[in-house]
Amino acid sequence: MSRPTADAPDDPTRRLPTPAAAGLPPRAPSRRRATHTTGFWFVAVAFTVLMAFGTAPTPLWPLYEARDHFGATTVTVAYASMVVGAAAAFLGLGHLSDRLGRRRIIVPALLVGIVASVVLMVWRDLPGLIAGRVLNGAGLGLMASTATTYLHDLHHEARPGRAGSVLPGIVATAANLGGLASGPLVAGAAAEWLPTPLVTAQAIFTLAMAVCLALVLCTPETVDRELPAAEPPTRFVLRPGARRAFGAAGALGAFAFAILGLISSLGASVLHGTLHIDSHLMVGLAAFLMFGSAAAAQLVLGRLPLPRVLTVGAVVFPVGLVLCAVALYRPALWLYLVAVSLSGAGSGLLFKGGVERAGSLAEPASRAGVLAVFFVVAYLGMGLPSVLFSIALRHFAVQTAMIGFAAVLSCGAVVSVAVALRDLAPGPGELSVRSAHPS
Repeated sequence: MSRPTADAPDDPTRRLPTPAAAGLPPRAPSRRRATHTTGFWFVAVAFTVLMAFGTAPTPLWPLYEARDHFGATTVTVAYASMVVGAAAAFLGLGHLSDRLGRRRIIVPALLVGIVASVVLMVWRDLPGLIAGRVLNGAGLGLMASTATTYLHDLHHEARPGRAGSVLPGIVATAANLGGLASGPLVAGAAAEWLPTPLVTAQAIFTLAMAVCLALVLCTPETVDRELPAAEPPTRFVLRPGARRAFGAAGALGAFAFAILGLISSLGASVLHGTLHIDSHLMVGLAAFLMFGSAAAAQLVLGRLPLPRVLTVGAVVFPVGLVLCAVALYRPALWLYLVAVSLSGAGSGLLFKGGVERAGSLAEPASRAGVLAVFFVVAYLGMGLPSVLFSIALRHFAVQTAMIGFAAVLSCGAVVSVAVALRDLAPGPGELSVRSAHPS
């Protein structure tokens, strides 16, 4: 029997066949292994916790600023350093789960996350913060590139007769963006009510990741390494004539992530300096609403046809950005919370459309590499615009900078959607658009 070709870690429609799907006898569960059903939820919890760890510093940045005596630009650089680790993991290591196994990637992801949290606790200055964030990004990239497919594999092993079930996709979306949403809320509560919050918040996530590590170690593997090895796939090959469409898809991911990165890195400064809100919990709540709205929009509207998803996103996203600017000119906490919620919902829909479009443009054997490049572009969008925004604050008022930021992102998103919709109709012999990562 030949080994299946490696495919996208984040594409549930193209994952490697599990032993049951390949016609092999099911593995007898070890006494130390959980069932596939239990393992499914173990992985979902681990996915949620590690993603939450990635956004946990959102309400803590003012405390890091005070401790290490740096300003807004350094905050955004420290935040964006996570992108470096995530990009390296996506491009260099994420595809390895197709060969080494899902659990053999998820376990190192949690270990790297634990090391990152320890570094952030014990290395208490700016270099330690940067190093911890790079490691944080590496663990996040490994987890995000593998966990969705692992959930689909485990569900298929547990329920082989329900191949078309939407449960794995729903759980993956909830774990991914739900984790990103819950991290700032947990850290904000720790900063608001617990002593030494910079240490306490990290200790909470260290313990949570350690528990998740023990759970994942008990989860069955779903990739059979005993199958004969295949030729390694080409990393990045698009279908003929798809470069412009892939560029539009990548731009959608970058523009969608830009507002998420801005609120995650500078949201605390905006609330403290412009809205005069000193509550760390409120900073965490704003980020929670933003990421939570992105998840909710995908779950509620994700079954709509792709053109409609993109169209709704292209309308909601600019409206949210405009309201963000208005909330800074007319300081009102309720308006700011509504604005970040709408921005998050719009970004979630744009990102979903972008990742689906990117997956559909790849040659089947290169889907993993194409999606890895897409995620790297999206994560660059999360980091670079925030740094540029912080530089703009040196020369302009925050209200003026936000207007320019909103205008650039809105125009870019609308143009990208227009290009994506124009190229969306498949030509002769093209594959139809297929859903890739649910989030």
